[in-house]
Amino acid sequence: MNRTYEIMFIVRPDVEEADLDKLIEGFSANVTNGGGEVKSVEKMGRRRLAYTVRKFNDGFYVLLNVAAAGSLITEIERRLRVSEQVIKFITVRMDEEEKRLAKVKAIRDTKVKRSAQPIAAPVQAPAAAPDADAAKAETEEEKKPVAAAPAEHVPSDAPPETVSAAV
Repeated sequence: MNRTYEIMFIVRPDVEEADLDKLIEGFSANVTNGGGEVKSVEKMGRRRLAYTVRKFNDGFYVLLNVAAAGSLITEIERRLRVSEQVIKFITVRMDEEEKRLAKVKAIRDTKVKRSAQPIAAPVQAPAAAPDADAAKAETEEEKKPVAAAPAEHVPSDAPPETVSAAV
């Protein structure tokens, strides 16, 4: 059964461009001869590595998208491991990831987007004409002193937990 895989590998930085193309063609030929299909090849170029790998600080990144059987992928991984030019590789099975993304997308599509709904105009209460008496009452209330809340006495040598709990 063919599944979709992403194979990313990093090639030594001292490899020539022609040798890199030859290496990629070799792995692509291994996939097609084994009954798989190379969907895409992406040369991501020379990049700096996050950490030193086999005394190299940078390398050429290559991404292969492949549809193949699991046994063929193990053979490709074995060849990647044996190749001196490849300093690091990783293989990720993408069909499960695609299923998961399709499921998430289906769930999102069933929900109604709030941004797609028309915005309801906010209902404003009719503004009443300000009365002079109401304004006068508000100013008198502001002038009244506010009664202070009774404060609990907390000894100063009490632990900080009690002080914050009492406040």
